Amino acid sequence: MDEHILQGQVELIREVFMYAQRFAGKRFVIMISSGVIEDPRFPSLVRDLAILHKSGIQILLVPGAGKRIDDVLGAYGYTSQIVGGIRISPEEHMPFIKMAAFDVANKLMTQLSSLTVDSVIGSWVRARGLGVVNGVDFLETGLVSRVDGRLLAKVLEDGMVPILPCIGWSSTGNPYNISSQELATYLAETLEAEKLFFLTDSVQLLEDEWKLPKEGTVVHEGQIIRLSVPAAKGFLSLNSDRSEDLKYGFVKLAARAAAQGVERVHIINGRIEGVILKEIFSSLGFGAMVHSDPFESIRDMGPEDIPSVLDIMEPNIQSGLLLRRDQQDLERLHPEFVVFESDGAIHGCGALHRYRDGSAEIAAIAVDPHYEALGLGQKIVGYLIGKARRLAIPKVLVLTTRAGDWFETLGFVKATPDDLPEERRASYNPQRNSRVFLLSQEVLRTLHPHFPGGEPLDPPQLKKNSKEE
Repeated sequence: MDEHILQGQVELIREVFMYAQRFAGKRFVIMISSGVIEDPRFPSLVRDLAILHKSGIQILLVPGAGKRIDDVLGAYGYTSQIVGGIRISPEEHMPFIKMAAFDVANKLMTQLSSLTVDSVIGSWVRARGLGVVNGVDFLETGLVSRVDGRLLAKVLEDGMVPILPCIGWSSTGNPYNISSQELATYLAETLEAEKLFFLTDSVQLLEDEWKLPKEGTVVHEGQIIRLSVPAAKGFLSLNSDRSEDLKYGFVKLAARAAAQGVERVHIINGRIEGVILKEIFSSLGFGAMVHSDPFESIRDMGPEDIPSVLDIMEPNIQSGLLLRRDQQDLERLHPEFVVFESDGAIHGCGALHRYRDGSAEIAAIAVDPHYEALGLGQKIVGYLIGKARRLAIPKVLVLTTRAGDWFETLGFVKATPDDLPEERRASYNPQRNSRVFLLSQEVLRTLHPHFPGGEPLDPPQLKKNSKEE
């Protein structure tokens, strides 16, 4: 087997075990849209849900029933009226809506049972009528008013999977048709879930379809993959004219849940094979995520980070892009190194070496190949430049064999080995013939000292990352 393929598999296994250990005993609320449940690949999804349960994660399932409700109502000669994305539920429709909702829940329970997972369908949800909105009477359509968290916690402690249909009851026993998305959100907030998932059959957030806030938004290959809570709120404000769009609604609920303390809310296509496992056990992910806490950061490297940094650097050392550094080198130099951490995993590194004449060198930039397209190299370099400015370092240089053009886009200008500090000239290897670049004083002066990560204002958008000495 190719060594690079094998290394990639090893890294994947490490990442899976890291997340499995982190999430053991945590609570995940998973809303499954009716389109996903009707999809032929639904049994494969249920198998993945069984894997999560058996790995020690406490899962709560909220199956959507919209398509099934339409089918049942149609079979009995009824047609639903939808206003603002909400179904109006006349009293005469409710027996059939309940039938459809519990039919879907039973389908899910049967699938889990075939995989030796015990589940239970229960009436843990209290609801109240939505009432009249803008002159429209929604009749027996309701809103969640309370979830019995104590009983649900007991079900989870007993090792079972709770399944909550989209039906809630009033204190007098009157049934209401409630939104599965709203129920899942309320449930995640009440039970202080670690994660909330919206498994949809059609929602994909594309960059060119929305107005986006500059801060707190991460885009990969044209798809919005991460929004901080402030960014999600900014997204909603910028796109308020599309408030009835289904995608807007998912972001609105995700922002609400994350603001209430749910650490991660994921909006993903549930019809993709294995998508929920890929989303959970990889920090890169496959959908859009709204997060309540810092998802990624650049920080000083600690001794415990050295094995991960060595793994990231090794491919670039083998290809000749980086000079070799071993365990002892990093132990000695670790105060000068920073790492790029994403959701608890190290995906990049870099160093700022200082010299006696007051200058400094940016070196050892390396990024996990799976994350290069996210511009991590640029972020690390920007952070180190910002650090140099805060330390009032007047001269910042870099040596590279192949990434000169890349550094020029960041504001570096060509120099010569004669421009190196005396102690760095003494270790310069003429056979390696590295090119020397200096950061222009204009860039140093215009850096924003408080910009997150220390990056330049309006940094250029790059399609790849650099690795240099």
